[in-house]
Amino acid sequence: MNDANEPGREIEALRERISALTGAILRISASLDVDTVLKEVAEAARGLTGARYAVITTEGDTGELEDVVMSGFTAEEERQVVEWTDNMQMFERLRDLPSPLRMADMRAFVAGLGLSTDGVIINTFQGTPMRHRGKHVGNFFLGEKETGPEFTEEDEDVLVLFASQAAAAVANARTHRAEMRARAHMEALVETAPVAVLVLDVGAGRPLSVNREARRLMEGLRTAGRPAEELPEVITCRFADGREIALGELPLTQALVNATTIRAEEMVLSVPDGRSVTTLVNATPIRSEDGKTVSVVVTLQDLAPFQELERLRAEFLSMVGHELRSPLTSIKGSAATLLEESTAFDPAERHEFYRIIHDQADHMRGLIGDLLDAGRIEAGTLSVASEPSEVAALVEGARNTFLSGGGRHSVLIDLPPGLPRVMADRRRIVQVLNNLLANAARHSPVTSPIRVAAVREGEHVAVSVSDEGKGVAPDVLPHLFRKYVGAAAGARPLADSGLGLVICKGLVEAHGGRIRAESGGAGRGTRFIFTLPLAEDAAQDAAAGFGPPPPSGPPPAPRAPIRVLVVDDDPQTLRFVRDALVGAGYSALVTGEHSELSQVIRAEKPHLVLLDLMLSGTDGIELMESVPELSDLPVIFISGYGRDETVARALEAGAADYIVKPFSPMELTARVAAALRRIARPEPFALGELAIHYEERRVTVAGREVDLTAKEYELLSVLSLNAGRVVAYDALLRRIWSGSEAGGIDLVRNFVKKLRAKLGDDADKPTWIFNVRGVGYRMANPRAS
Repeated sequence: MNDANEPGREIEALRERISALTGAILRISASLDVDTVLKEVAEAARGLTGARYAVITTEGDTGELEDVVMSGFTAEEERQVVEWTDNMQMFERLRDLPSPLRMADMRAFVAGLGLSTDGVIINTFQGTPMRHRGKHVGNFFLGEKETGPEFTEEDEDVLVLFASQAAAAVANARTHRAEMRARAHMEALVETAPVAVLVLDVGAGRPLSVNREARRLMEGLRTAGRPAEELPEVITCRFADGREIALGELPLTQALVNATTIRAEEMVLSVPDGRSVTTLVNATPIRSEDGKTVSVVVTLQDLAPFQELERLRAEFLSMVGHELRSPLTSIKGSAATLLEESTAFDPAERHEFYRIIHDQADHMRGLIGDLLDAGRIEAGTLSVASEPSEVAALVEGARNTFLSGGGRHSVLIDLPPGLPRVMADRRRIVQVLNNLLANAARHSPVTSPIRVAAVREGEHVAVSVSDEGKGVAPDVLPHLFRKYVGAAAGARPLADSGLGLVICKGLVEAHGGRIRAESGGAGRGTRFIFTLPLAEDAAQDAAAGFGPPPPSGPPPAPRAPIRVLVVDDDPQTLRFVRDALVGAGYSALVTGEHSELSQVIRAEKPHLVLLDLMLSGTDGIELMESVPELSDLPVIFISGYGRDETVARALEAGAADYIVKPFSPMELTARVAAALRRIARPEPFALGELAIHYEERRVTVAGREVDLTAKEYELLSVLSLNAGRVVAYDALLRRIWSGSEAGGIDLVRNFVKKLRAKLGDDADKPTWIFNVRGVGYRMANPRAS
């Protein structure tokens, strides 16, 4: 009787198995969340094979371990596996499986490899690689079969099937995630675009999408207390040819159905109370396969900023014309007087007329020189010839020129003893100081002094020029160094500045420095600060290999040139930057393919990366987050965007510097050398009682010297040099152990544990080294504390 029912039971068991398998596959296919999918796969495979444990690992495109899902483990069992000293070696053995593998005695297999069996909690085992369309995406392991002595061929078939489903689900989830990321990027790009963008639905006759700039334009035309939806009923569109269309008289649906393509047509949008906005309009109908218009994309560019720029340009040209006419008038008047034959002049009078002609000609030459300098700065062709220079000599030279040129203010100089020399084009830096002194004199009473001071700031010297004059309103400060600035509404009129501050900014940046202005507000004076790179460190670092070689004579010993990787999808920029770097003695590696950045860095091992901010399909800040190799190198951003918030985002992402296009070869190479000097000779680190003296490789806590091994010191150095940012486990392994040391994350944890013990840092209440669970470690930024 039992024998007769056996086939039925087997059929029923098979039916249940197929039903469970089908249900599991349906649940797996229903989600695009990777974690949910992998957990469902692991639990379903355990249930269908009778396995107690399941582990799924996934890998990224470059082979790095991305995620680990463990199912069936107790907390103690999971801890035992994670802390197993040979877990990474065992994983490396299993991750490259060419085909499914089954074992009846896992412990004996591990022992046969010469590995510790302390973390082996299973006997029976089966595993298989996960592949999708021939690409390896991870591994699937099952352990400890509870319904039999060992895993069977049927269990292996189930495992392979689920591995295939898991691989497809992981690939689909990644594709979905990439699409969502691309969609989010596109939406963010449209939302933050400086051009108004509207997507209009033809069928409904209403907007589908309206970005921030479009909302701003609508708000400017909307009547207070009235909804924005009523705007089309009252707006009149006036075209450049004089035609006018009242949108309220034309049904919107009809207008959209009949919409035609419009390209760069100027149009004035106005409302009955007289408010208007001049825009440049583009419209593109989106049609279905049958040719019907389904939506219309409209962009409107507010021309008010361009009209204001044109007004400022005309004002600037008027100012320049006035400045040039004044000396010309004096020269012509003096020359005409001298040429009058009827008038006899004694030698003293004649000499005075000659002096006027001479002085005004010099003044005019200076104005023309300023215009030429401003043009070179704007074109990025301004160059400087830097040489080691004493700051005191530069300041004294500028002071003498200022006083001999008629300056009536007293100039007080405060320079600390032992101030290091700087790399400077002496004539140009004296020009910067003269401009700043003249600017201070124009805006402060004659009775108040002008103060010049300098102080060392890391690898630079900061020079400041301060006055006690009118001051500058906070909202005006960011505009001081711009070319077209009319009389601003702040406490200090900007029209008086001419091109002086524009030229100061260009000259300082060509030296690899920065310039900024500070003011407490109206009546509280203004302080201009600019930085110049140190000279001694430049020479020492060049000899040590961190900077371009000396300009004259061969180096004392042959050495490989410094490798700089340039990442930009603009061929002209790549060529310009490569030529500038090669001309300065660097080895330039160029690429326009950001997708291969990890492989390029690992293969070429550059000392520094020049990275374009805006690349096709991504941006530099995203690459800083997604390419771990970039965190190991100084990165300088190259960009045409010079807005303060963009620069701040780049620096917060870990950039060493930021260069705004256009720039000269001199500025580029000066910034590269400065960034390399900073990593070669970093400033001492001090956080509370902890001090790190990098040049001496010495660490102290409350004055007590701490004895660290080479690896412990290297670990502390990497964390402290990245203070304020999380350093991931894989980054620490890569930078300290070259990524090849056995032990993986546990190795890092063990060294951090030893390091904390020597520093007296409590892991439960850390003062210096903080654990970011599942990611890595970080140290607090001393500058933020």
